[in-house]
Amino acid sequence: MNYKNRIAALRKSRSLTQDDLSTTLGISRAALSHYEKGRREPDYDTLITIADFFKVSLDYIMGRTDDPLASLDPDTRAFTDQLELSNDQLLEQFALTIDGKKLTPEESKRFIAFVRAERAMH
Repeated sequence: MNYKNRIAALRKSRSLTQDDLSTTLGISRAALSHYEKGRREPDYDTLITIADFFKVSLDYIMGRTDDPLASLDPDTRAFTDQLELSNDQLLEQFALTIDGKKLTPEESKRFIAFVRAERAMH
């Protein structure tokens, strides 16, 4: 889960409309809608405002942890921020899954190739 899903889920958990939350946060409803649909990324200050309002950590909003109150320690955060999925050793060490089934090393490499090709087209 990433920020767009987390923001929407947090908003819905409090039975807030997009109008309600956007007014509370001091942003436009359109901006909030874009965040929740992943069309736009909230800036750092907006993320902090959202985290503070819902009393959750930034790591939770960004999908780095499933515990709303937990924050990753600085070493773990630095590691996850720099994680490069093309590294063969990492692909062997971590189980990447889709629909609950572990990807084979070949599937993982094809997935990475697909993402690179898609990025090159944009």
